[in-house]
Amino acid sequence: MTLEVFWFCVIAVLFVGYFVLEGFDFGVGMLMPFLGRRAEPDGDKRRRLVINTIGPVWDGNEVWLLTAGGALFAAFGGWYATMFSGFYIPLFLILLALIVRVCAIEWRAKINDVKWRRWCDVGIGIGSWVPAILWGVAFANILRGVPIEFRDPNHVYTGGFFNLLNPYAILGGLTTLVAFLTHGAIFIALKTKGEMREDASKLAASLSVAMLVIAGTFLVWTQLSYGKTWTWALVAVGAVAVLVAVVAAQMRREGIAFLGTAIAIAGTVAMLFSCLYPNVMVSSLGEAHNLTIYNTASSHYTLVVMTWAAVFMTPVVIAYQAWSYWVFRKRVSIDDVPETPAGLPVSDAVVADSK
Repeated sequence: MTLEVFWFCVIAVLFVGYFVLEGFDFGVGMLMPFLGRRAEPDGDKRRRLVINTIGPVWDGNEVWLLTAGGALFAAFGGWYATMFSGFYIPLFLILLALIVRVCAIEWRAKINDVKWRRWCDVGIGIGSWVPAILWGVAFANILRGVPIEFRDPNHVYTGGFFNLLNPYAILGGLTTLVAFLTHGAIFIALKTKGEMREDASKLAASLSVAMLVIAGTFLVWTQLSYGKTWTWALVAVGAVAVLVAVVAAQMRREGIAFLGTAIAIAGTVAMLFSCLYPNVMVSSLGEAHNLTIYNTASSHYTLVVMTWAAVFMTPVVIAYQAWSYWVFRKRVSIDDVPETPAGLPVSDAVVADSK
């Protein structure tokens, strides 16, 4: 295995981790208004309960994206440059949505005001819906191909924004959307108890059927159009995982259902990268214009230094994140959400609301 192949695999693993972990974060954010639809103050407490399920881990999950972006920039500079210029608008919208989401989650408890919290809830929703759709659109287009022309020594994106809106890419966006919604609903059911658990379980059971239809269609389309012989195995893994998730969700077995959606998402991302290899971006103008792991890679010395850094740092990061999940493994209920303090200083309100 060459270092170029190794780092292509590393980036694929990083995006797998990001979509599996951040996927349920997006799902929780998208479902918060629906599962928190009650009259005040019960509605606000339910929404706070939903957010509390990801409170200890959501920011750590975003580290996977930062690491993937950094590795992409350092290992395959040509890929990074062409993708971020060609997909400038969707990637900018994703970045803006993530910033809005971070601010909304962090600042929601800073002011004890109903209108303030409602606007923060809007920010959480926008910051979850937009990336959930656009990530699927972006990766589907990377595999399908976009107008890229090789102009020695650079690859130049010659299309526009509407080149990214095609039936296959839209189906890719719907796939990530419904997968993250299902993943998030199951996670809420897994992390809560009482009425919220029942509501989330019922919603997850319905969403899992939609995930089976949409994701299954996308996987088959991908395999028939861009797949290799051996990637049928990944299609089978994804299909079985989705079926397990559907059955487990119907039976209210949240742990098995969550494992099923996690494997299905991981298998789908792995399949996209497997179909793409050895390319990193496909040009619709012809194979001669494709970006590959070889014509976009950094120098051998750069890849060697990165490899040694990854060998020492990756186990530490994974161990810390696993420890954080273990510490916050217990379920929470509406009784664990404190009443919103009234008439207290802002600092006291923040402490009370974050417990």
